Amino acid sequence: MNAPEWLKPGIYGAVIGAVFVGVVGFTWGGWVTGGTANDRAMAMSRDDVVASMVPVCLDMARSDPVQADKLATIRAASTYQRRDALMEAGWATMPGTDAPDRDIAQACLAALDVDRSPERAENAVDEG
Repeated sequence: MNAPEWLKPGIYGAVIGAVFVGVVGFTWGGWVTGGTANDRAMAMSRDDVVASMVPVCLDMARSDPVQADKLATIRAASTYQRRDALMEAGWATMPGTDAPDRDIAQACLAALDVDRSPERAENAVDEG
């Protein structure tokens, strides 16, 4: 069987065009594989859960009877140890869990604004 003369360049063009579309789609078109999409979705959901738990952390800090002492301890800690100090204070341990969450502690620490001057202790916890 003889193939038409135009078939060979047509097949080459289709293959080259498919490769070109794939390369352009994945590099500039925003296409991703299923695994990458799943990883991004998991990261976004984790970020949303952390953001939704920050008000709980702030409420726990606000209602703590020894809030001033714990804030002083957090302020006294070096910058890179403040998250651990907040976790030891118990404010990053969410109700129903046994251990503090590092991501929630970091987000809560940012919302607490512990670098604010300590003379305003009655307003030391940001309302979020």
